[in-house]
Amino acid sequence: MPVPNAAADLALLESSVREAGAIAREFFGGSYKRWSKEHGSPVTEADLAVDRFLSERLRAARPTYAWLSEETDDDPARLKAETVFIVDPIDGTVAFMKNKPHFTICAAIVHQGRPIAGVVYNPISEEFFAAHKGHGASCNGASIQVSDRREIEGCRMLSDKVMLAHPAWNASPNLPWPDMHIETRSSIAYRMALVANGSFDAMLALSAKRDWDLAAADLILTEAGGIASAHDGSILRYNGSGAIQPSIVGAGPLLYAKLIERVSHVKLPQR
Repeated sequence: MPVPNAAADLALLESSVREAGAIAREFFGGSYKRWSKEHGSPVTEADLAVDRFLSERLRAARPTYAWLSEETDDDPARLKAETVFIVDPIDGTVAFMKNKPHFTICAAIVHQGRPIAGVVYNPISEEFFAAHKGHGASCNGASIQVSDRREIEGCRMLSDKVMLAHPAWNASPNLPWPDMHIETRSSIAYRMALVANGSFDAMLALSAKRDWDLAAADLILTEAGGIASAHDGSILRYNGSGAIQPSIVGAGPLLYAKLIERVSHVKLPQR
């Protein structure tokens, strides 16, 4: 298969995901069916409607690309593909159901395990984050950059307050966290995008995340000058058999290094 044209692929993602956002807005704040999947995570009619639209639109435009989405039955044939769409039709379904504007639609094109084009769209706040490899990142067409924050103390952190306050951080070799301005967002991808545009300095999640949560936002954050990795510093490779990543740390280079110093030794449960 020839190397994909990342610029053309990004244009395809942008037009398709904007249309998908209109679908999500039709459901947002209204009455729709909602239920729990087998493992307990929520899903709604909106998730499926957006997924169906993106599947039809994107796969018709790039029939040689494989497909991986949270709301589509997995096809193991994707494991043999060099290039794959990785999609989360609604990242932050809990926020969506609570009528909170903290959800996003995420779509990436991954080639040989790494994203080359990606978009993260909040259709309520109308923030449209986009990037293709080697050409920087943007929000609503304007270039974005991570902050130049160097120190953890006083930084603007998107993470789980309960996790950061856990008593285990007080026991060696751990270190207690200094004072930070801590917030969270239901959408992991949105957290990463808000670090990419400098609204926050860092984001951290020490729990397993799926490829569709991360792939598009990984590219946006790195193209904005930041670094995204697992908590042990390892690069994230996408479209593996489990489509799962152990954790995620994202920040500008100097702050990222300080965060990795604090968390890289942590042993997480195997998934």
